Amino acid sequence: MNSARPQAAPCPVAVTDRDLPRPAGDAAPDSPNLTARQAAAYLHLNEKKLYELANAREIPAVRVGGKWLFPRPLLEEWLREQAHGGVLTDRLLITGSDDPLLAAVVTSLVPHLGGEAYVAYSPTGTLPGLELLARRRANICALHWGGVDTSAAQHSMLLRRFSQHPQWALVRLAHREQGVMLRRELSIDGIETLAAFDYRWAMRQPGAGSRHFLESALASRGFRPEDCSVVAEARTEREAAGLLAREEADCAPGTRAAAAEFGLGFISLGWEAFDLALPREIVFRKLFQQLLQCYGSADMQRLATRLGGYDLSPLGQVLGCD
Repeated sequence: MNSARPQAAPCPVAVTDRDLPRPAGDAAPDSPNLTARQAAAYLHLNEKKLYELANAREIPAVRVGGKWLFPRPLLEEWLREQAHGGVLTDRLLITGSDDPLLAAVVTSLVPHLGGEAYVAYSPTGTLPGLELLARRRANICALHWGGVDTSAAQHSMLLRRFSQHPQWALVRLAHREQGVMLRRELSIDGIETLAAFDYRWAMRQPGAGSRHFLESALASRGFRPEDCSVVAEARTEREAAGLLAREEADCAPGTRAAAAEFGLGFISLGWEAFDLALPREIVFRKLFQQLLQCYGSADMQRLATRLGGYDLSPLGQVLGCD
């Protein structure tokens, strides 16, 4: 019988800035961007291998005037991401569009994760959220842009604005009913009346998906956003709903779910796709899969039914964004 004791697995070692390789050779110490020669020395790779990684878009790089440049801060983040399977795999920072069900999912996940992982949600609107994703200030951007029938083309078009888009994936969460939220006891059956008369709008900021949806609906009826009497700008749908609940405004663009959450009226303008944009390597991480599972859980399905305006049947579909 073999009595040898099994060896203990080595403990992971924390990586700090001092552990990362420093530029060698002719690397300019203060330059924010490295040439291929400098980046190869920095990473202790030969230039042929570096070019392979750059052409496969597996390493942060940009082609300028026929030459590759390698942003030093992104190389440092890339190195940390490679260490021990990714030292940032225990957190998800979500930005972009506001969604009551996604907010409820994050709130539900946090106590289950305890101190083992961290999930945070800070809505900014679709376009500002994509900017944060491109700058690697967030891991995930929630987005919606136009009707459900054109969402595949529209969402891909948005992502193509950013050079990082080949490394991103789109994952569908739901279809949502989009429209105009109304303050309590305001009985209006069409946005033409809201635009043509002196009703007070809490308008979303430029770059918000709900504002884009409203502007398209107004244009199809012969109106412009300038025809609306705007008294406040809301940075999220829930901020807009709060303004209506306090009767500081009469109407605002938003989803049926956000209106129901605050006990408001609602005029439907149609359905949209609600997607998440994120780096491809995050899609199959355990923490992101937990987020998807929670979004489709029985508790969240019941909440979606109570709020209304959700179709969760496409949940989890991974879409192309090229």
